[in-house]
Amino acid sequence: MTEPAAIATPDAAMMSAPTALARFLETADAALLDGVFSAGEVTILENFAPHVFQGQEGLALWRAIMTAHVGAIGELKHEFGAPQDFGLTGETMHFTLPTRWTGLRDGRRFTELGGWTFVQVREAGAWRIRSYGWAVVSFEWLDQTDP
Repeated sequence: MTEPAAIATPDAAMMSAPTALARFLETADAALLDGVFSAGEVTILENFAPHVFQGQEGLALWRAIMTAHVGAIGELKHEFGAPQDFGLTGETMHFTLPTRWTGLRDGRRFTELGGWTFVQVREAGAWRIRSYGWAVVSFEWLDQTDP
């Protein structure tokens, strides 16, 4: 039996969990998170307190905080850039994902450019997020306020 050819970038199955996560952020529809995260240990690094969310308890806290956060943002949309730094070792993979967000917060339009670094594990026949970290590279209000 021969080894399958190495792949250079995440395939559609590997992009499924990050895509579902982004759709959750756009809609606050918690059902979109079903099966997205590992059933085991999870670590999330975010730019909001408490910044480090660990284990299933941390994931539950992250879901509650993030649901409230995105519920206050209107017209939120994402656009992924090309995945970078892809690596696959057995049932674990890593890649970074440039992402641009646009939306409406506090009545003002914004754009945010950042990146996720994902580690995913293969569980129950699907790729699931074991950890991610979010980093903002730039944030800009797109409308002017009165002086």
